[in-house]
Parts: sequence; C-alpha cells; structure tokens
Amino acid sequence: MPSHHHHHHHHRSTPLLSSATSATSSSSQSFLSKLLLLLTLLPLSLAALAFILQWRGGGESDPTIATSGAYSRWAPRGSHHEVFPGMETFSSLSPKSHSSSDCINLGRSSSPSLPYYGDWKFGFEANIKPKICITTSTSAGLEQILPWMFYHKVIGVTTFFLFVEGHAASPNVSKVLESIPGVKVIYRTKELEEQQAKSRIWNETWLSSFFYKPCNYELFVKQSLNMEMAIVMARDAGMDWILHLDTDELIHPAGAREYSLRQLLLDVPSNVDMVIFPNYESSVERDDIKDPFTEVSMFKKNFDHLPKDTYFGMYKESTRGNPNYFLTYGNGKAAARIQDHLRPNGAHRWHNYMKTPNEIKLEEAAVLHYTYAKFSDLTSRRDRCGCKPTKDDVKRCFMLEFDRSAFIIASTATEEEMLNWYREHVVWGDKDLRLKLLRKGILTHIYAPTAIIQGLRESGVFSSVIANAPSTISKDKFLASIDSSNSSRVVSLASHASRKIGRDRQHQPSVRKVLEIEASAAHEEAAVPPLSPPAAWTMTTLEQ
Repeated sequence: MPSHHHHHHHHRSTPLLSSATSATSSSSQSFLSKLLLLLTLLPLSLAALAFILQWRGGGESDPTIATSGAYSRWAPRGSHHEVFPGMETFSSLSPKSHSSSDCINLGRSSSPSLPYYGDWKFGFEANIKPKICITTSTSAGLEQILPWMFYHKVIGVTTFFLFVEGHAASPNVSKVLESIPGVKVIYRTKELEEQQAKSRIWNETWLSSFFYKPCNYELFVKQSLNMEMAIVMARDAGMDWILHLDTDELIHPAGAREYSLRQLLLDVPSNVDMVIFPNYESSVERDDIKDPFTEVSMFKKNFDHLPKDTYFGMYKESTRGNPNYFLTYGNGKAAARIQDHLRPNGAHRWHNYMKTPNEIKLEEAAVLHYTYAKFSDLTSRRDRCGCKPTKDDVKRCFMLEFDRSAFIIASTATEEEMLNWYREHVVWGDKDLRLKLLRKGILTHIYAPTAIIQGLRESGVFSSVIANAPSTISKDKFLASIDSSNSSRVVSLASHASRKIGRDRQHQPSVRKVLEIEASAAHEEAAVPPLSPPAAWTMTTLEQ
C-alpha cells in the first residue's frame, strides 16, 4: 500500500518539478517535507509488517527468511545461501501451518528422524552450484545402494544415473530407487543394447581390445557405453560435473573447507576440466564384516598421497606377499566438468574429442574403495563369471592379478582353506604391523563415512524411503513382463540374476527384510582397466 501511495504522489508532483524555476520556495519546501515524511514512514511500516509476519508464522511463509542470515555461512560461495541439509532453523521442527517449499520442510518428517537429515527427499536442489551427478552401473541390492547414494547426497551430489541389471533391476529394488528425487534408473534391456551398438564408441580402437571377452572385460565395455549415455543425460539435466563411481566406492572430500564435494569442486579453477581422486583401499581388521560402509574405518593410502621413500621403503611390509600394493586398481577415479565433446576413457578417466583435458590430482581428497571387505566377496565373483579356474582362462577373464588368484582360490579350495587364504592375504590381523604402517601414514583411519551412514540409518531415512515407495507390482504382472522379451527388464546374460529375482519375489518382503544384509548380494566388479600402483622394482614410473 505505501509504495502505491508513493507512486501516486510522485506522479502528481512531476509538473511541479518541471516548472521548478517559477515555483515559490515555500511550495518546494512543503514538497520536501512531505517526501521526508513518506521516506520515514515507508521503512517503519515495512519493519512493522516484517515484525508481525515474523511473530505470527515464524517467517515460514517466506523461504528467504529461513535461508538468510546465520545460515548462509554454511553455504559454499556461489550457492546463493542455500541451506545445507540439517542447517535449517530448528524452530521449524515444531508443527506449524506452512505454505512454503520443501526447503523448509526438510526439518520435519512423518517418521521419527534426526534433525540433521530430516526428510529423506533432500529437496533443496533449486539453485545450488555446482550441480554434481554420479553415474554407476550396478547389480547390487538396496542394502548397498541406499547408504551409498544418501552418503553422496549428504556431501552435495544431487543427481544419480543408475544403470541397473540383475538384482538392482528387480521390481522391489528398482521401484524404491525410482521413487527417490534426483534418481534416474536405466534398465539394461535389449533395446538399450541395440541402441548402444550404434554408438561411436563401438568403433573406437581404444576399446576394441576389450570386446568379446567375458566377465570384467564385458563389464568395462558396458560401463563405458553407459558413461557415454550418462554424459548426454547430465548435459540435458544442466549438470556441471559428472563422476563415475561404483557402488562400493565413496568420495572422501578431504581438504575442502567443509566435508562437502560441492565445496571442493567449487574451489577448482575454472580452466580445469578433470579432477582426479586418488583411491584408498579398505583394509579390514576382521574376517566377519557384514556391512563394510559402517564397519570399516581403516584404509591404505594411495601412492600419490605418500612420500616416495615411505612408499618404497615400506613396500614389502605393506603388500604382505600380494602381487601388488593394492588388491585391486590404484589409478583413482575422476570427476569431469560437463563440456562439449566429453567422452569416457575407461571407467577411471574422461576424455575430450577436441582437446586434451586440463586435469589436476587432488592432494587430500580420495575415493574410498571397499574391496574384498566381506569374506563372501571371494565367492560372489566365482558364481558370476563363466570362467574356468585355470591360469590361462583367468588371464582372459580378469585384468588384475589379485582377482585372478582370488577367483582360483574360490573355485578350487574348501571353505576352510578359503578362510585361511582370506585371513592371510586380506585381513590385517597383525596388530604390530598395523601400528607400524599407521605411524608411517601408509594405513590411516577415516571415520566420516561411517558416522554419516550410521547417522542416516539411525535417522530412519532408509526405512522411510522403502516404506514410502509405491507398492510393488503383482507377481503375475512381473512374470508377464519377463515373458515379453521386448519389454524385458532382465538382461539375458544374467541368468543367475533372474533366478534370484524369481526366488525373492515369492512374497513381498518387509522393510526390515529388504534392508537385511544379504550374504549373496552381488558385488561390484573392480572397474577396468585398473592400473596397479607402481611396484617397488619399477623405478622408471617415478621419472614420468
């Protein structure tokens, strides 16, 4: 109202101003006094209005009030003072009438939960920069995918492209995944494979050596094609950065001002196209781990993050007779800025058709790779690969030396021999050796992921996601969808997966059952071509 009055008053006094020369000094004085009075009343009335609104509704009707002031210090530069999950006003936890966006609603959830995570929808994506997406190819179950995904949501990832097959493509898993905001589920169907067959990647020489080889070679090719598709979807979704991660890997954004991948990428100079996260490898201290994400806190640091004399000086003790420093790959994972001509270059790097990407290697941040963390991981590969346990055949199936030995052991040894082998090669049972390597910085404890995932689990986020997912399709409908090959969601390759789905779908499992850790849960294959860390005798690698 006052602004309307102001406008009217102003309009009326324009002729008075234009004929200012002839106007008497008294009339111009009265005009000034009126203007002064108006300028005094306007802010006062606005202040009164603001006070009334604030007092009456806790400022809830205005999203900007809740996101301004003290809370902006939590937001990274350039993110327009967005609230981090859990940084809302805690007064907003008390139920009040609210007409505003989900932003303020975050603090409240129908199911009991911690204020830190609030509503599992994490609906605060509106104008956060930079926008980060993760793409993955997975056959894991919810007990692995949900903690993996929500951990990354907490550190600032908004969007996920999930290429699912096997167990992950089964209705009870995929319907839950599809119900989560920011998640795009892509099924590995016949149509998709035909579409990918036309991709330019199929005709690229850099991939040709990997074609028509079973098991993880096939996985590598599939991953590359999925990554190419994800780039297109990421660009359409207005993403700034894309990351390819397996569901047994978590980003550890150390070295930023706060534990946030968004903050970390915000601080990257604008001329950098690719950011490399060296990988750390899970180092288990027991042989009976069921849930690696919450039970493993010790990791072996990457060569890139160690002084060279330490790495080579302690090489023998840190490998314990295994073929390489790491059990699996050692060349890290990379995030790429979304640009024209971007393409995948294996699962670990990105490339550009038109230029050599300008890349940096992060000094402190890492990707935590949970590999062979459960004893059952030994056998899960054995059942998946159509490979004979002979020296020649495993060479054809697996790129990494350790995967080959593990496969042979799993295929030929008794349960007891397997356990002994696992204790000898994987478990860090020797306390003195552990302490020595911890002091040298080769082993290190990282607790943040454990704490975050534990917190998410206790807050009821995972169970509320499952409970709120639309009810499952009926068994008949599901069987019908399997029969019609054109709409089949199940990849013909994964015969064991469809067998598994058939078994699991007999009855609708309760939330608790879905979240139970399944010993048989499909394990993510180590991505390829994984390069092992430098061996102690190849000094030439240092000169590069």
